[in-house]
Amino acid sequence: MMARVPSTDTASQPPAGPGPAPLAPATPAVLPVLPVLPVLADEITELSETDLALVEALQLDPRAPWSRIGAVIGIDATTAARRWRRLTGSGVAWMTAYPAQHTSVIGYVDLACDAGAVEPLTTLLQSWGPVFSLERTTGEHQLFLSVAARDLPSLDDFAVRRLGGLAGVRSVRLSVCTAVHREGSGWLVHTLNARQRSDLGGGGTGPGRPSRRTGPHESDHRLLLALGVDARRGHAELARVCDLTETTVRRRLRRMIAGGEVYFRCDLTQRLAGWPVIATFRLTVPGPGTEATAKALAGLPETRLCSSVTGSDNLLLSVWLRSPGDCEALEERILRRHPGIRVGERNITLRTVKRMGRLLDGDGRARDHVPISPAAT
Repeated sequence: MMARVPSTDTASQPPAGPGPAPLAPATPAVLPVLPVLPVLADEITELSETDLALVEALQLDPRAPWSRIGAVIGIDATTAARRWRRLTGSGVAWMTAYPAQHTSVIGYVDLACDAGAVEPLTTLLQSWGPVFSLERTTGEHQLFLSVAARDLPSLDDFAVRRLGGLAGVRSVRLSVCTAVHREGSGWLVHTLNARQRSDLGGGGTGPGRPSRRTGPHESDHRLLLALGVDARRGHAELARVCDLTETTVRRRLRRMIAGGEVYFRCDLTQRLAGWPVIATFRLTVPGPGTEATAKALAGLPETRLCSSVTGSDNLLLSVWLRSPGDCEALEERILRRHPGIRVGERNITLRTVKRMGRLLDGDGRARDHVPISPAAT
């Protein structure tokens, strides 16, 4: 199913207005949910080594031609393309793109909610463009949100007025991201060998050095939205969907990649990948050596997100694990290697509802896509 990309993002903000907001707005003032590929009849229940190799190859070089991907993992281009269509059609794997972190302010928000409000709040917040990731978690806070905003005042307004004003929300805790040491686009399945990884090596689709601009040009927004739905779309299809010439698409995409304005990310259903558990740690890393410690934690194979944040717990670490019991084992390993760290909080994700704009079902399969749009006052 092909969805035409909206020409503007003016509908991306939650409805404005004084006082507490209802759990369901009368008229949804949110970005449209864009359908991804329809679910195939033969739903995948297990990933083969070739499937995992294909995913990792696309993690390393997201827009490489199928001929190159196939050559690295030992299959022909037609087979590689067919396998990828099957994975995406079943919602098991997907490819997305989104603005690089330096183009907006990122906040991590914990919401403490009344028990009866968790489900309706989940349904409402998953459709909001500024909320690019949403998890239901253990601990004092039932919802964990990753939020994009155009600037600090916009983030403040979104957290205090919009989120704090929702019925059923008891408290809001906000941490501002000051540096990202690793995020999901840097995580690998770890199926390929060193030679195969070297043969791919990124292929020029990783973000370059950030440009001096504060964000993508207005005329690039539609291209980013189209890539968000499917970052493997070809230049001709992008041109058709965005109402641009193919030459313009190639030029803009080349500039956005070189300028570090866009991340490409190949993701997959974590349960089938063998990493069904998400654990999030809030850590205090003292004084000198904070940067080196953050980089060391970011380099762990389990790490999906490692960010420096404001607050007494100055490092946020999110990891994928094999079982809940691995949470304690990883914590002990971290503390042995870095005895100065204090663990302020640890939580396990009960369900991932949304990941980088992708709406996931109860099994973690991609079903729909909500374009990411930073909150703005």
